[in-house]
Amino acid sequence: MSAIAAAPDNGTATWTPMTREQREQFDADGYLVLKGVLGPDEVRHYASVLETAHQQHPRAADGSLHLLSPVTNYPDLVDLIDHPATFPLVWSILGWNVHIYHSHLDVHPPLAAPKPNWWHWHQDGGRQNRELETDPRPRLSVKLAYWLSDVSAPGRGNLTLVPGSHRTNWLPGPPTRDVPWPTPDGARQVAVDAGDVVFFDRRIWHARSDNLSEITRKCVFLGYTYRWIAIRDDVAGLPDRPWWSGLNPVQQQLLGGVGTIGGGHGHDNGTDGDHHWGHYPQTTPLYEALRDRGLLDPNHPPLIP
Repeated sequence: MSAIAAAPDNGTATWTPMTREQREQFDADGYLVLKGVLGPDEVRHYASVLETAHQQHPRAADGSLHLLSPVTNYPDLVDLIDHPATFPLVWSILGWNVHIYHSHLDVHPPLAAPKPNWWHWHQDGGRQNRELETDPRPRLSVKLAYWLSDVSAPGRGNLTLVPGSHRTNWLPGPPTRDVPWPTPDGARQVAVDAGDVVFFDRRIWHARSDNLSEITRKCVFLGYTYRWIAIRDDVAGLPDRPWWSGLNPVQQQLLGGVGTIGGGHGHDNGTDGDHHWGHYPQTTPLYEALRDRGLLDPNHPPLIP
């Protein structure tokens, strides 16, 4: 549990908001690449957690593991959720009333041969992309991808995306996913090193390249959204875990444990619906942390000043 013991205090960690240049690039392309976020020791530590997960959980026929709720299963990953080099991008875009609603760790060993060219392209959010009627659909969530293996060359299980497609509701695709279909025009494989992070809009059209290298692909994905959107991750029992009290209040908020009955740290009004809807900024840890740092964005005001 060394990562938890070393968790930065949310009152002292240095946070720098997204720059104007980053925002302009994110708005235009739908993603950003952050170089060298994790040092070699951190990469080794977190990669070892994924290797343990790969050994302990049932794997797919190709030997891969796609495990939901990674922090619930492996709390040594918790320092990634509010990492000072990446988390400011989340609240710069979404504001202070956020939590992690969907996350997963992925381990993909090398494939013996390419898979059929079936359609794996998608936007995150599931039925959001069927039932929201606007064009383009609203952003609603963003995602951080922490790379723990070298995908600096194509064909290593790279995140593959179409830059700028976050403002496009539909791509021309096959009638069903199991029909072989060409890669969308403009698609690119994002080449990054171990320790780099990709920050992306949930709406960007993306897929995974086949891992035809000799390297096992390892990555942790953390999806953030507004607290009034329900969490998909398995977090209901986290306040009862022995390691929960070692988390800082912002980490507890991100894992769904603030504003719920028994939420801990005194940030509990007994009315989780109202709290999730942002009615109690004064007891929302991220609001407090941003306020204390002088970083509150006037574009994300409380409902009642």
